[in-house]
Amino acid sequence: MTKQIWLNLPVKNVAKAKDFFWKIGFSFNQQHDTPTSTCMLVGDGHFVVMLFEETLFESFSQNKITDTQSGSEILISIDAESREEVDELIEKVKAAGGNVFAPPAESQGWMYGAAFADLDGHRWNVLYMDLSKIPH
Repeated sequence: MTKQIWLNLPVKNVAKAKDFFWKIGFSFNQQHDTPTSTCMLVGDGHFVVMLFEETLFESFSQNKITDTQSGSEILISIDAESREEVDELIEKVKAAGGNVFAPPAESQGWMYGAAFADLDGHRWNVLYMDLSKIPH
C-alpha cells in the first residue's frame, strides 16, 4: 500500500527556505526544484519534506495556512546521533537565521535535545536519545 510518506510545508520564499535548510545540513533532490517548490531529503531513508510556496500549498490543501507566530499545527522531530550533534545543529540554526526557542538541555534523564523555528515559524525538535538510560 504505502511506500513512502512525504511532509508538505508552506513557506513564504522557497529560495530562502532552501538556503536555510541547506546551511543547517539538509540535502535536496534537484529534480523536484521549481520556483514554487523544492524537495528536501532527511536522513538515510531520504524522508521527503516538500517546501511549497504558500499560495501553491493552499491550493493543494484547500485550506488556510496556520499562523505559525500564534499557533502550531505540527512539531517535527529529528534524531541526532550524539549530544554534540544536537549542539552543532543548533549552532548552524542560529547562524542561518533560525529561532532557537528551547536551547540544548537534558530531559527525563535519557534525552538531550533542543528546539527551533525555521524561517517560516515551523517548529523543529532535535533529540539525542540514550535508550540505555530509559527507566524501567
